[in-house]
Amino acid sequence: MVPTVPVPRRPFGPGDPVDPVHQWYENELGWTAVPGSPVRLVTGLRFDVLEVPAEAGFAALRHLAPVSPVALQGDRMRLLVAAGSAEELPGLLDWLEWGSLALDLTAIGADGSIEAPPPPDPGVPVAPERGTVEPERDRGAASVAPDFGAPVSPGPRPPRPAGFGDLPEDRPEGHPRARPADRLAAGPKTQRGPRGAARWLRPPEPGREVEPALPTLSALGGGGVGGAPDLVRLVQTMATQCHRVRLRRACAQPLAFSYSSRMVAGTRPRSLTS
Repeated sequence: MVPTVPVPRRPFGPGDPVDPVHQWYENELGWTAVPGSPVRLVTGLRFDVLEVPAEAGFAALRHLAPVSPVALQGDRMRLLVAAGSAEELPGLLDWLEWGSLALDLTAIGADGSIEAPPPPDPGVPVAPERGTVEPERDRGAASVAPDFGAPVSPGPRPPRPAGFGDLPEDRPEGHPRARPADRLAAGPKTQRGPRGAARWLRPPEPGREVEPALPTLSALGGGGVGGAPDLVRLVQTMATQCHRVRLRRACAQPLAFSYSSRMVAGTRPRSLTS
């Protein structure tokens, strides 16, 4: 992969409309951004993007550096990787013997772009969107990510008074069966835009070059410059998790001729209708 020279930061003129999001990416990070609503980040210059289901992406975070940028949008996760990785992905999947399977793993490289998440606010935690599936630690099952912070192992619950929680008004904020307004108000203030908008799970840091923290093929076997993450291990883990997600979703769908589906459709077996 040929290294690229970062685009120089462009000062805003007095007549230019000031977009704080666009200005933050171009002036604070030196990234190429396309103004608009929403602002978009150009890929293929300083980084490419690998996009996977969020529940598959969480399992791959251990292969990234702590400062490797990661974004979420809806139920999708976007991991920033070294520029040129999108072109290498098909061959890499073939080499890892995943090329013959349909994986929900896509790459965005040259001539592409992604929606720019809002810049993080200092002191405000960045949270996965409610409903994002995140694997539990030390388990193979999946659970729903909490409103903020890292996944927490469930612990013993204190006893509650008899009848508590029977009515929506009695249920605490964040209760899975609480009223929608209660659930939306739960948790501290976090940096998130409109529902479904992109947001940072691991935001980039101003003043720090992003390239040394991006997974790259040159890091295979730990040979990356400056301890860069290994792209091969990252792709292998994401491909495995994407395949597991695909199998789990396929197994969760009811069979067309199962007993339960025939009962629902009203075409019960003859033994029950005679």
